[in-house]
Amino acid sequence: MTMMKAGRIHRFGGPEVLVIEDVPRPEPKAGEVLVQLLGTSVNPVDYKTREGKFPPISADKLPVTLGRDIAGMVVACGPDVGDVAIADSVYGMPQLDHGSYAEFAILRAVDLATSPATLPAVEAAAVPLAALTAWQGLFRHAGLAAGQRVLIHGAAGGVGHFAVQFAKVHGATVFATGSAADLDFVRGLGAETAIDYKDGRFEDEARDIDVVLDLIGGSTQERSWAVIKPGGILVSTVAEPDRARESAAKARPGKRYMTVSSGADLGEIARLIDAGDVRVYIAKIFDFADLVAAQTMLQAGGVRGKIAVKII
Repeated sequence: MTMMKAGRIHRFGGPEVLVIEDVPRPEPKAGEVLVQLLGTSVNPVDYKTREGKFPPISADKLPVTLGRDIAGMVVACGPDVGDVAIADSVYGMPQLDHGSYAEFAILRAVDLATSPATLPAVEAAAVPLAALTAWQGLFRHAGLAAGQRVLIHGAAGGVGHFAVQFAKVHGATVFATGSAADLDFVRGLGAETAIDYKDGRFEDEARDIDVVLDLIGGSTQERSWAVIKPGGILVSTVAEPDRARESAAKARPGKRYMTVSSGADLGEIARLIDAGDVRVYIAKIFDFADLVAAQTMLQAGGVRGKIAVKII
């Protein structure tokens, strides 16, 4: 049996429950490929899973390998993987039953895309989950179009920094909230108006908004109804929209949405990156052995862009 290293949890808890250990290397089934990882990244869902908060996993399903981002090289293919071939450089978001804190991981062929040619693999690994979340929220769920006005809450983080750029390159006018220290960063990404969420009131600067992308929830979401124009929409990664407030604002039905794996979406995103229209901001790169430190840094908050992890 061929073994590999993987970052797993055997119980729920703090960063200390994440351990790197030897596990059997998986084998691809029909429609799947085996990727030798060069990089992965950490996302909020990783520490929420570690704490037993989300997604719901019963203790009897442990241990599990964490991680939702893959970048690396295809080393084995199951049947029916289309034109995917061994030695292809790919990136993608694996299904929930295949974690990416590992030296090798399984990825469905339909969920992968060719890695951006302009990015080192460890930086490409910071893209999939965060970029897909931004892309699908703005375009699949909100239907953002050129000439519209979008308000992005939490614009300096992993999802937010992609969302600002995607909205801008698609011809939208971008209003964005963030900390005072991040306002210049957010403007540099393309936001016309950057608002300090602590000392400023976005209601005073953002008007007639077509789309609100809510990455924060709570009172931030509640206050957002005041700026949405009739026929506008609010979509959120954290909380279902309040239907009474939505109706009073004469907004279109919004939703709390879950990101889904999509090789097609990642192909579009890679083209934007390679064209220089979208950049990936890496706050820090950790070694695989330092996964605990990477999760700890992310969970402490205030991270600008993404934290990547170098596997090889």
